[in-house]
Amino acid sequence: MQLSTAPTVGRRRRGNPDSQGLLGVLSVCATLLQLCAGCPSECVCNSLEANCSGRSLVSVPALASLPEGTHTLLLANNRLSSLPVSAFANLSTLEKLDLSNNYLDNLPSRLFRELSNLSDLSLRNNSLTVLDRELFRGLTQLRRLDLSLNGLAAVPLGLLDELQGLTWLSLAGNRLHALERATFEPLVNLQHLELGMNPWECDCKLRDFKHWMEWLIYRGGYVDAVECTLPKDLRGRDIRGVPVEMFNYCLQLEDENGGGAGSTKGGSPPCFRGTATPSSEGAVVRTEAELPDCVKQRYRPVSVRRAIGTVVIAGVVCGIVCIMMVAAAAYGCIYASLMAKYQRELKKRQPLMGDAEAEADPEEKQISSVA
Repeated sequence: MQLSTAPTVGRRRRGNPDSQGLLGVLSVCATLLQLCAGCPSECVCNSLEANCSGRSLVSVPALASLPEGTHTLLLANNRLSSLPVSAFANLSTLEKLDLSNNYLDNLPSRLFRELSNLSDLSLRNNSLTVLDRELFRGLTQLRRLDLSLNGLAAVPLGLLDELQGLTWLSLAGNRLHALERATFEPLVNLQHLELGMNPWECDCKLRDFKHWMEWLIYRGGYVDAVECTLPKDLRGRDIRGVPVEMFNYCLQLEDENGGGAGSTKGGSPPCFRGTATPSSEGAVVRTEAELPDCVKQRYRPVSVRRAIGTVVIAGVVCGIVCIMMVAAAAYGCIYASLMAKYQRELKKRQPLMGDAEAEADPEEKQISSVA
């Protein structure tokens, strides 16, 4: 019995590595089958990325069957002109979405509402002319947004309200003439802003945004060149280098029109979305205590850098004056002490000089009598 069982045990031991290898091969095959089954035929997929770029797509492929855990979806260089509202449903793991170089001209409201983990969104080089203010609602993790090379003529108030974590934004190559400062104030973490290749009109409408750009640069952020197209005397100049004194006439115009500094149409300053502002009809004058917080906290210095420079220069001058005053006081004290010492020594010498004169008088009398 022992002889018959020994070979059996040996065969079992030799069979274990083969069975493990077979299981490994089967698991790899199952994974590949799952990837192939979940990846649209127009795309190339791996465990983290689905590449559907350059396929001349005119409609979005079936994305609901993408492999679980897909972090990157590339749909660039296609012929997409529109997207359904549910195009990106059930893709909550997506972190990067590239829709650049297409023909998109209109995007549904809250198209990206389920992409709660999206951090990088590119809509570069499309035909977008208008953006719905609810388009980016829910994208609280977004860090990079590229809207360059489109046909945008305005950025609606409230569009960027939930993008407080945004650090990089490009609006270059659009048809922007002016921007509302209140639209960009929620971007408290923004570090890089591209605004070039736009037909900027450097008038009163851009004054408040110029102040906001100066504040961004003062915080260490970057803003590329913002060249003026109008008026003619500023054409080709970077608005960052235009003195703020050239905008003083805006205050006169606002006073003549009955509006305050930094007011918009209707005489009410811009605030964050959701803050009630009075309409032009029946507007009343309110005290500072009655103004909304967004108005009271609104940044209004003429130039932060100029103000800081003035404070530094004033501090240096005051310091020099103080040093000179201390030196003068020290000199006066030293001079006073020396004069006091001299006077004491002079008083000590006066009695001695009197005795010497008294002794010299009899001799002079004798000499005079002999003479």
